[in-house]
Amino acid sequence: MPPDHPDNEAIAYGLLALCRAGFEKEVAAELDELAARIGLSGFVRAREGAAFVTFEAHEAVPYAELATSCDWRSLIFARQLLPWFARVDDLPERDRATPLVAAARSAGQRFSAVMLETPDTDQAKQQSGFCRRFTLPFSEALGKAGLLRPRSQHLPELHVVFPDAVTAWLCASEPGKAALFPAGIPRLRMPREAGSRSTLKMAEAIYTLLTEEERNVTLRAGLRAVDLGAAPGGWTWQFAYRGLHVTAVDNGTIAPSVLATDMVEHVRADGFTWRPHRNVEWMVCDMVEQPSRIASLVADWVGSGRCKRSIFNLKLPMKKRLDAVEQCRKLIHKRLASVGPYDLRIKHLYHDREEVTAYLALRQ
Repeated sequence: MPPDHPDNEAIAYGLLALCRAGFEKEVAAELDELAARIGLSGFVRAREGAAFVTFEAHEAVPYAELATSCDWRSLIFARQLLPWFARVDDLPERDRATPLVAAARSAGQRFSAVMLETPDTDQAKQQSGFCRRFTLPFSEALGKAGLLRPRSQHLPELHVVFPDAVTAWLCASEPGKAALFPAGIPRLRMPREAGSRSTLKMAEAIYTLLTEEERNVTLRAGLRAVDLGAAPGGWTWQFAYRGLHVTAVDNGTIAPSVLATDMVEHVRADGFTWRPHRNVEWMVCDMVEQPSRIASLVADWVGSGRCKRSIFNLKLPMKKRLDAVEQCRKLIHKRLASVGPYDLRIKHLYHDREEVTAYLALRQ
């Protein structure tokens, strides 16, 4: 456990990131880079298949120094990113609240809310039922200890991550810095009319990669979109459902339920060579192809003005995932650097597997 500290000083001892099992190496590299960028001295601990990675600082640091730089959106392969301030081992089976409240007190600050989370592994998910049952009594215990003030919008949120039944990592997040969903895992309903489960990937991308203002402005009914490699139509449906007119480009078949929206025109053509007659708001692309080729295609659409913005998938090689992403970054920058400033956001979504999903747009 960390040494004692003044009660009025909020502290942290490192960073904790949740991810998909099998991507710990990529998250570890990103945490190392983030720590170097913010001047945090320490080391990474990553165990393959654990679905979480920690960066452990050599000494305590002010929580504020980490919190301002700790936005889950800043790492590609992290579903959640949090400053951690305590780890509790050997939790008793009957009274977990007492040691956890004591650990929460060591943070040196109060909290506005409580979130109990687990890594995305079979072992850790066995604690999900416990987390649901434990949230209310634990919140009440924190309240009695004077550590929880639910109506305080500016206080951090307390996150307790249970990798197993006897271990807990205590973390804190500033408002707006943590993932939108517990453990970064969205609970989305599969629309029967969407034609494909890939629609969930687009739904997650819309809420993960776009701001609320961007969603309101760019997904308005009446705007136009193009879906390259659209079949069977899961991505197309997300735009048609919102009232956008979609040109679905694919030599394959589009699901009848997607065409039934009356917002979709199916064009049988090659997504790499087809071009629209007029510029559109959106071009989206989920074609199975080399990531560098997709990145170049999307950058050309945005750079030429054929579309204002794009959401697209990059299918990554099993090895050198980060290298593949960096190559795509460079290709996009080469095409757009002379055009103007742009936003490129890349995230390994919950509904992604060996791929990442990205958003690209020129700044208005």
